Amino acid sequence: MLELLGFDFFQNALLAAFLVSIACGVMGALIMVNRLFSMAGGITHGAFGGIGIAFYFSLPILLSTSIFTLFLAFLLAFLSQHYEHRSDSIIAVIWAFGMAVGIVLIDLSPGYQNDLMAYLFGSILAVSKSDLVLMFGVDGAVVMLIMLFYRQFEILSFDKEFSKVKGINTSFFYYLLIAMIALCIVICIRLVGLILVMALLSIPSFIAENFTKNLGQLMILSALLSMLFCILGLGLSYYLNLASGACIIILACMAFAINLGFQSLKRI
Repeated sequence: MLELLGFDFFQNALLAAFLVSIACGVMGALIMVNRLFSMAGGITHGAFGGIGIAFYFSLPILLSTSIFTLFLAFLLAFLSQHYEHRSDSIIAVIWAFGMAVGIVLIDLSPGYQNDLMAYLFGSILAVSKSDLVLMFGVDGAVVMLIMLFYRQFEILSFDKEFSKVKGINTSFFYYLLIAMIALCIVICIRLVGLILVMALLSIPSFIAENFTKNLGQLMILSALLSMLFCILGLGLSYYLNLASGACIIILACMAFAINLGFQSLKRI
């Protein structure tokens, strides 16, 4: 595998794995403690509409998907807040709407869409310089916002009522959190694809939770676990000539199962 380090495409893949792991570790921890996995799942699948728009209008894929995903995320956040008792139904509708828009526009797009599978299941070895720029930008924004507002996100995540008493603008930070989740999902597309994004967001944070209850430490440990899964998955895909995104998620799922078994044995 060491000989691959001399190739630009593999260097880009490793850098992408590093950048995406940071975002997934931070946002996965926040998604878990705020119980937003169902909402993140709706945003993830709804993002397919952005891919369809990009194919139909010949736009840059990640830019188009970013804009469309942010729109859907804010719409979903707004409707979920105003119809809280029916948030699961709203998530299902947004999920279906995004997927339907994507399918229709891809069907209407001329030519054979041979790149579509790469966005559904990931193609980390096809990461371009422009993709890396977007990943670096999202990473920088996420890390900066967490450093600036860590205390606010921590209070909001564990006690919303107390955050209101402390004078925190809960609506602003809620929408900010949703925007960060949406952008994190977009940069994961190249790595593992839309179909497998939720596993990379959820599994590292689930495992990391067993070793720390501190939010900051949870973010760091989740990011490190994501990096480990990505690097080992890349190596496995190289030696077995398999899809890299699927290999990353399979290793993560194996770690999830081992951790679950170990925790069950501890309880017994």
